[in-house]
This record gives sequence, structure tokens and C-alpha cells, in this order.
Amino acid sequence: MAETIFACCVSEHEKSQKSKSREIDKILSRERLTFRRTVRILLLGAGESGKSTFLKQMRIIHGQDFDDEAMLEYRQVIYNNILKGMRVLIDARQKLNIPWGDKSKEKDAIKVFEFNGSVVDQHQFCDYAESLQLLWTDSGIKSAFDRRREFQLVRSLGDSLKYFLENIERIGTTNYVPTKQDILLARKATKGIIEHQILIKGVPFMFIDVGGQRSQRQKWFQCFEGITSILFLASASEFDQHIRVAPLVLMEDRKTNRLVESCNIFETIINNRSFAKVSIILFLNKMDLLTEKVETVNISQYFPEFQGDPHNIEDVKRFLCGIFDSRRRERTKPLFHHFTTAINTENIKHVFQDVKDTILHDNLRSLMLQ
Repeated sequence: MAETIFACCVSEHEKSQKSKSREIDKILSRERLTFRRTVRILLLGAGESGKSTFLKQMRIIHGQDFDDEAMLEYRQVIYNNILKGMRVLIDARQKLNIPWGDKSKEKDAIKVFEFNGSVVDQHQFCDYAESLQLLWTDSGIKSAFDRRREFQLVRSLGDSLKYFLENIERIGTTNYVPTKQDILLARKATKGIIEHQILIKGVPFMFIDVGGQRSQRQKWFQCFEGITSILFLASASEFDQHIRVAPLVLMEDRKTNRLVESCNIFETIINNRSFAKVSIILFLNKMDLLTEKVETVNISQYFPEFQGDPHNIEDVKRFLCGIFDSRRRERTKPLFHHFTTAINTENIKHVFQDVKDTILHDNLRSLMLQ
């Protein structure tokens, strides 16, 4: 009798274990299917090329709002962007021997320059706001900003510092909450690997943003598994450099032209055998800044091989696309590229629509071959 009861107990236990095992198998099967269906897009490029801004645009375009915690984080980033940016302008004004428009602004400069880069809360920032506003109205600071390509303005903060300073009255209030445009223009270097999944018309997209500074690039090779496409971003506007104070060059070594650095990275990626079957799309970014720059800056001074009208944006765009294209060894396929402005939501929305269709087509074809 005891043996019969024991056999029944074992049988029920086995049934329970088999049931759990089947459930685990179903979960794993669903996860494998989801992984196979997920479009994994790797965002690559040198530091400050616009990768993180592109990812923020994806969230905005596809309705993924930033929660309270993210808002607080971006508010802190914006405070630091403004204070550090103004400190650089104050220092540059002095080094470039630009006189103050109003000598009394010097006391405001001393106050802001005492900011040591530590965390600053809302009330502390509001205490700086008036001095920041007064400094931005000074002709000496404005002249330093106009000559920003002669020095390193906190990475690419020059793109957004003017916007923030022109909105300092709104930002410098105790009830300030960043707008979407504020968040897009906030600058914070990506460290490590950031993954963000967005469901787009029923298809899961996984965007993988990896830091672009040299110290971070070794982590790129940790992200290769299952990659569907690579979006390579390069700042099209950073073709010039000037050595008067510090050139607008790569932050890490202060001597490498940043556009040349982007081309070198692109060459490494586009010719890597690991990516032979991965679609790689080039985004020549910051077209708004490039369009503004070619009006006054002659690209042939920095790239003597340029032929054409240096103040014609279409000639410059063709040249920039060509120098990236020339780095490819495999010439049987065309180079897919787009000219973008990552801070412009409508531009990115339109561009990504075209890119998405191409990526989904390639992903479906690869799934059918598996």
C-alpha cells in the first residue's frame, strides 16, 4: 500500500515538473521569437556626432514620454551645460584679448567662474541666472561666442548654448521643467551601452547607443550579436579647425581633425567582416550647422582636394559624402546615406521613415533565410 502511495506521489511530482518545464520552454520559445523579430539597430560614430540626440528623437516621435526621473536628470544636465559653457566663454574672451563691452560685468564673470562643475540644484542655479543673463548681453562674451570655432566649446555644446542662454529667463525659475526641445539640446556624453526598445507599428526596435569617445569604442564589439543594421552618424559641420587658442578638433588629443576621425572610424566599421551582411547607413548630421558654416568658411583650406564652390552647400555635401564613400573596399553596393539634423524632429521623422522601410525589408529577408 505504501509503495502504491509513493508511486502516485512521484507521478504527481513528475507531472508538475514536466508542466513547469513545458511552460519554461514556451517562455524561451517566445523570447527567441521576439529576439528574432526585434530589429536591433546599433548607433555608432565619434563622440558628439548626434547618436544620443537621435535616440531621444525616436522616443519623442514614437510617443515615449520622459518620466519624472528623466526630467530631473535632464534639468541637471542643462544647468551644467549652461554654467560650463559660460565659463568657457569667459575664459576664451580673456585668452582672445576681447575687451568687455561693460566692465561691470566682470563681477558676474567672477561669480559664474567660481562654479566648480559639481551638482547644482534649482535654487542654486536661480542664483546664477541673473549673472548669466547679464553676461550674455555683453558684447565681449558675444564676440567670444562668435569666434567659438577657435576654441573647444565644451564638446559640441556650442550647438545648444546660444539656445539655452536665450531662454535663461524661463530656465532660471524655481518651477522650470525641461521642454522636449530643451531635452534634445541637452548634452551629456554617453558612457557604456544604453539599450532602448520602442514598439513601432507592432515591430519591436532595439536601439543600442554606445559611447563614441575613444575610451568607449572597445565596447562596440560587445554589441554585434543579432545586429540588424548600423546607423553611423558623423558630424558634417566639423571639417574646420583653428589653432589660435585650441582647435575645434577631437577632445581626446586636441590635434586630430574631427571629420577625419569620423572617416577613420567609418572605414574600420564598413570594412569589418563581421558586418558583411549588416546594412550600414551613413547619417551626415548637423546639416543646419554645416549650411551656416559654408557661408563664411572655405572647406578647401582644410581639405585641399576639394573641388567646387566652397560656399555652395550642394558641392560641399557631395564632397563630404565622397570622402566617406572612398573608404569602402566593397564597391558592389551603393553607400546608403542621409543628410540629417538630429535636433529637427520633422527631419528625423522623415528620414527614419525611409530608413525603417529599408531595414524591415532586409530583416524580413534574413528571417526567411534562417
